[in-house]
Amino acid sequence: MSENRAQGMRVAVAGATGTVGRHVVDVAREHGHEVVPLTRSTGVDLTTGSGLTERLAGVDAVVDVTNALVRSRQDAEAFFGGVTRTLLAAERAAGVGHHVALSIIGVDDVPWGYYQGKQLQERLVAASGQGWSVLRAAQLHEFAGQVLDAARLGPVSLVPRMLSQPVAGREVGEALVDLVERGPQGRVPDLAGPEVLLLHRASRRLVRARALRRLVVPVPMPGAAGRGMRDGSLTAQGDPGAAVGRTTFDAWLAALPGAGDGARVR
Repeated sequence: MSENRAQGMRVAVAGATGTVGRHVVDVAREHGHEVVPLTRSTGVDLTTGSGLTERLAGVDAVVDVTNALVRSRQDAEAFFGGVTRTLLAAERAAGVGHHVALSIIGVDDVPWGYYQGKQLQERLVAASGQGWSVLRAAQLHEFAGQVLDAARLGPVSLVPRMLSQPVAGREVGEALVDLVERGPQGRVPDLAGPEVLLLHRASRRLVRARALRRLVVPVPMPGAAGRGMRDGSLTAQGDPGAAVGRTTFDAWLAALPGAGDGARVR
């Protein structure tokens, strides 16, 4: 246990109500830290900065796990760049010593608009002159469900043909809180799950586990981005320094309400 953890810290979480953010909040509180959610419901607008500096008073670290469903490079850079600049400026004004950001494995290797927005986020954090840490993680187990509605045509879901190494959201939250406790680390080893899966097959198993009336059709994405999705660029394969999580997709599926043995991934 680090000295900071023993004493307890004041940790602000941007994106506190999201898929990863909820885990960050839970883990931080379990470790005895005070959590300051940065959400609209607490009077904070991360796009304009309204109410942000006041919420950061006395905060030791900010964890940014914000997200937006954007695809184009222009929209992704506008969102991730705008939120990051706003957070960093408010942190400087409030004297916050550590900015922790969550990014994605392979964003340098897959030229897709969303990932280009994450690249900009990383560059802004690294060039901020402030204490910072960046963790790149693989897609979450929940991603198999998110893509079902991303391109849905009635009872049919078009799922990108992609190699994924899904990781548990809880384990990502644990890794981010660990960074808070350790202090600024810069770019740290990537975090992925314990197995590599084809995304459309994982989505099919999720459909069965939830008894959904849905046909999953794998679709190869075009161009260099599609090749990167298929060739494993978004996994930690070939990276001996990557951290590997504990929870398999099978275990995550089995924990879903109503899931049974038929949910096993093949």
